[in-house]
Amino acid sequence: MEAEGLDWLLVPLHQLVSWGAAAAMVFGGVVPYVPQYRDIRRTQNADGFSTYVCLVLLVANILRILFWFGRRFESPLLWQSAIMILTMLLMLKLCTEVRVANELNARRRSFAAADSKDEEVKVAPRRSFLDFNPHHFWQWNSFSDYVQCVLAFTGVAGYITYLSIDSTLFVETLGFLAVLTEAMLGVPQLYRNHRHQSTEGMSIKMVLMWTSGDAFKTAYFLLKGAPLQFSVCGLLQVLVDLAILGQAYAFARHPQKPALHAVHPAGTKAL
Repeated sequence: MEAEGLDWLLVPLHQLVSWGAAAAMVFGGVVPYVPQYRDIRRTQNADGFSTYVCLVLLVANILRILFWFGRRFESPLLWQSAIMILTMLLMLKLCTEVRVANELNARRRSFAAADSKDEEVKVAPRRSFLDFNPHHFWQWNSFSDYVQCVLAFTGVAGYITYLSIDSTLFVETLGFLAVLTEAMLGVPQLYRNHRHQSTEGMSIKMVLMWTSGDAFKTAYFLLKGAPLQFSVCGLLQVLVDLAILGQAYAFARHPQKPALHAVHPAGTKAL
C-alpha cells in the first residue's frame, strides 16, 4: 500500500530523469564546441581549431544515421547525430569565412609591400571541391565546397547502404565504423602531445569536458542497451581521454624546454 502511494512521485520522477538524460545525450556532445565557436568569432582566428575534426565527426555521424536504418537504436542517439552534423557545418562555415578573410588581408598586405618595392606577388589559386585535387582536400575556399563534399559522401554511402541493407554483416560493420571513427577522434591529440612531449596550448578544462561527456555517453549506452559497437567504442573513447589527461599530468611534473616554434591553442581533439 505504501509502495503504491509512492508511485505517483516515483513514476514522474523517473520520467523526468529519463528526459533529462536524453536531452543531455542529444545536446551534450556539441557543448564543448560552443566556447570554441565564440572564441573563433571573437578573435577572428581559427588557427587553434582543426577542421579535420569536423570531417571526422561528419563522417562518423552520417554513418551512424545510416546504421539506424539497418538496426534501430535509441532516438536520442539519432537526434544527437543530426545536431552534431549541423554543429560541424556551422563550425566549418565560420572557420572557412575567417580563414579566407585572413588570407585576403595577408594578400592585400603583400600587394601593398610589393607595390612599394616594385615586386611581383604570386596569387594563390582558388581551391575547389570540383577540382578533385587531393592536395587541396578539405582546404577549400568556399563553404559550399564542403557542403558538396558532404552531400556527395552521404549520397554514395546512402546508396551502398540501400543496396546492402539486408546484409547483417554490412549493417554491423557500418555501425562499428561509425562509432570507431568517433572514438579515434582523440588519437591525433594524443600523438601530438607524445611527439612534442608537451601539452602546451591544450585546454585541460576542454579535456575534462570530453572525459565527463564520454563517460556519461558510455554509461547511457550500457544502461539503454545500445548496440555493442556503441558501448565498446565509448569505453575506448574514455580510455583515450584518460590517456590525454595522464599526459597532461606527466608533462606538468616533468616539463620540457620551451619549443622554438609557436604553438596554437588546442580547443579540439585533433590538431
